[in-house]
Amino acid sequence: MEYFEVKIFTTTYGIDSVTGILSDLGIDAFIVEDAHDFEIFLRDKRPFDWDYVDESLMELMEIETCIIVYLDVSTTGKKTFDKIRTEMSKLKDSDEEGVFGRLLVEQITVTDESWKDNWKEYFKPARITDRIIVKPTWEHYEKLSDEEIVINIDPGMAFGTGTHETTAMCIKLLEKHIQKGEDDVLDVGCGSGILAIAASLLGARSTTGIDIDPVAVNVSYENIVLNGLSESISVFEGDLAKDIDIRADIVVANLVAELVITLASDIVKHLKGKKLFIASGILIEKQETVAEALRENGYEIMEILNEGDWAAICARYKA
Repeated sequence: MEYFEVKIFTTTYGIDSVTGILSDLGIDAFIVEDAHDFEIFLRDKRPFDWDYVDESLMELMEIETCIIVYLDVSTTGKKTFDKIRTEMSKLKDSDEEGVFGRLLVEQITVTDESWKDNWKEYFKPARITDRIIVKPTWEHYEKLSDEEIVINIDPGMAFGTGTHETTAMCIKLLEKHIQKGEDDVLDVGCGSGILAIAASLLGARSTTGIDIDPVAVNVSYENIVLNGLSESISVFEGDLAKDIDIRADIVVANLVAELVITLASDIVKHLKGKKLFIASGILIEKQETVAEALRENGYEIMEILNEGDWAAICARYKA
């Protein structure tokens, strides 16, 4: 199937603002290629000891941060592209200090298979915690002990490999707070399904994933099947703020700061039991803004994790 691949060139600082604008346009499935993340991956956080690093990997040190969106090859897709270009132009005009970068918008036509194949070269098994490993379906990994949990992922068109700090921090917080056999977990904006899968493998009593993007729902379901969890995890298309009747002990949402703030009051309606809300996708400079919004909606901040430029917040609803 063909798609319009739209690239928006920005900076690490501009990621939250650009993705917030995309969300306002109804686009919640996008890829973030952050130059800072590649630098960490190649230099500081290699999941295993490498004797040799291909030169093509080292060239990634020179990439420019960009956000990638896939649109249908249709009149609607073209109109959405025009809206993106208009909004980026407005953001560029308001950026007096130039902190958001070029904000150049480019478009090419690609197939979904070519997209997935491009990433296979760089997505390797990664250790997220002492016992949780995330690996692509096309890579082999031999467990070091029976205690290790291996999550198999094919990101498809809903990118989310688990190696990004925001996803990894969510997994770490789930590992810390899930009480095996007792907690129900809801993953909001499930993307590739990795957080729902992690929750289930960590022993959640039941797990549900929800996303407004049908492509993400399909990819999530495929990954759920890959991990043998089709009877343990439910995933469906929907908007948490509209007629969704699901309650969970833990709600996890790896989104962006603006969406976390917007959803804070809606999440309350879906909490029960221990009433934990784990939120990530938050730039560090916005973590206090998000934390304050959570407090205003009746949450108590329990823990904040920081990795790279990103923050994850674990909060408990007090009422």
